[in-house]
Formats: sequence, structure tokens, C-alpha cells
Amino acid sequence: QVQLVESGGGEVQAGGSLRLSCAASGRTVSSYHMGWFRQAPGKEREFVASIGRGGGITFYADSVKGRFTISRDNDKNTVYLQMNSLKPEDTAVYYCATNSGLIVVRDPKRYGGWGQGTQVTVSS
Repeated sequence: QVQLVESGGGEVQAGGSLRLSCAASGRTVSSYHMGWFRQAPGKEREFVASIGRGGGITFYADSVKGRFTISRDNDKNTVYLQMNSLKPEDTAVYYCATNSGLIVVRDPKRYGGWGQGTQVTVSS
């Protein structure tokens, strides 16, 4: 079973950047497709980005496309989310999770191994 720990969150002004990391232990992250999700207060958890096992396939939510980049370093057992041009509406707790299915998906119900999350706050 894999354990995930997110880090890199913080408070930034609109237009700023952050790089989130998701470090895995217990099992190699290369076994999984990986996803980033976020949850704002009073809202459901939503898909942000996902990446295939080899890193060659990526998907993004329309709201972050062109601003966020998901990547992975299987040698370091870590997945990243580079967030640029941040907006106040990006404020949320960000989570990473694993999917062991055949294809890369967006539905958070298809993911598991959730970390504790890292808070991102974007001020205007």
C-alpha cells in the first residue's frame, strides 16, 4: 500500500506561482496513474490534473489548463504540480491520489491512497 504526503502549499498573491510535491512511500509510484485534486470550503472535491504511469499522458481541468503542469519523477517516487498565474479561485486544499486502472481517469471516486492535503491560498 502506498502512502502519499503532499507539500509545497502556502499563501501567494494572485499571479504568483507554487510548486506542489506528492511524495510516495511504501510502494513505487510508477505502479499508478496519479492525480491532483482540490477541495474548497463548502465544495466537493474536484479534479485538477492527472498523469499516466510513464508520464506521457496528462489531462487537465479546463479551469487550470495552460496555467498548471503535472509531472512525475518515478526515480524520486514523487509527483509534482507546477501552478502558475494563480487566481483567488484556486484557493483550496490540494490532494494527490493513485489510480491503478488501465486508463488515466478524472473521477476522484476512481482514486485512492489519498494524502492529507496541502493548503493553497491565493489572495487578490
